[in-house]
Amino acid sequence: MKRNQVKEAEFSQSNNLEKAVPLIVEWYQNNKRDLPWRNGANAYHIWVSEIMLQQTRVEAVKSYYEAFLKAFPTIEELANAPEERLLKLWEGLGYYNRVRNMQKAAVQIVELYNGQMPQDYEQIKGLSGIGNYTAGAISSFAFGIPKPAVDGNVLRVISRFHASYEDIMKTSTRKHIEEEIEGIIPENAASDFNQGLIELGAIVCVPNGEPKCDICPIAKLCKANQKSVQMELPVKKKAKDRRIEKRTILIIKDEEKIAIQKRPEKGLLAGLYEFPNLEGHLTRKQLIEYAKSIGMMPVRIKKLENAKHIFSHVEWHMTGYEIIVDELEKTCRMDMIFADKKEVMGKYPIPTAFSAYTQYALSIMEN
Repeated sequence: MKRNQVKEAEFSQSNNLEKAVPLIVEWYQNNKRDLPWRNGANAYHIWVSEIMLQQTRVEAVKSYYEAFLKAFPTIEELANAPEERLLKLWEGLGYYNRVRNMQKAAVQIVELYNGQMPQDYEQIKGLSGIGNYTAGAISSFAFGIPKPAVDGNVLRVISRFHASYEDIMKTSTRKHIEEEIEGIIPENAASDFNQGLIELGAIVCVPNGEPKCDICPIAKLCKANQKSVQMELPVKKKAKDRRIEKRTILIIKDEEKIAIQKRPEKGLLAGLYEFPNLEGHLTRKQLIEYAKSIGMMPVRIKKLENAKHIFSHVEWHMTGYEIIVDELEKTCRMDMIFADKKEVMGKYPIPTAFSAYTQYALSIMEN
């Protein structure tokens, strides 16, 4: 295709998307879900919700969102929060660097902007942990600034709308879509348009299933719908296979307390707490030898159910054991913390990776 033909094709696509703008805005205004972070346009509340919603389902976020804002109602209080309390409140949401970066950004906001979220896209984007999408979301949702907020939902909607077979995992594809959207965002409805595109992808032009084209406000303009290729799109290059790691998780308990330990300050799940665990799937005999090597004498060993946890690049395939010992705190030679049920529930952040064993540990501990 010649250069002028390419330009004409790109103009035709953008022009077609421009026709969809008022339809998306009107549809969103009439069909948006009632979500707690949509009550008002508080930049801090929007920021918290957007960070929580990354890699987490909407329904799961609601209770965390309310608890987080109750604990830290202002950016200044977030900036000054003890890290362990912050991580404990985040327990179950995963990807803990998200909240660590939030706190770093909160410190920046206090120091540079007197504790108030700046009303400038570039300044927002300059904060720790905030990229194009989050900066665009805060800018447009809170302040009506016509900047794009392109997440996975938007990439899917636009790919189908244009019947584009470009790989949405490519930075160049995302950049092109951001530029296209920025060119047609209505200045008087930037928030409703951006949120409308996201909402459309979340509840109509859905992933992993048949899109609901019969109720889509832009179905008549959508090329994937016209060509019946919706299920072929978007194109998303398959990620590399995750590495499998086998681990043995130990619930080491005496009459009252349980053993936990802090993970290293760098690396996977940095600075969080975990149950003692060892590489590989160990036998009872190996566990007895390990317990003795750290100064403990097992009274009883019980096999627990296996569990699996998937990270972005690695899978943990876990087997677990409950090990009952005498006088845990007096005999252990390892650097461990001996916690009661109240401390496990309220003080020490234990990541979701161990959730199957956390639930079991809590069930066997005395109140």
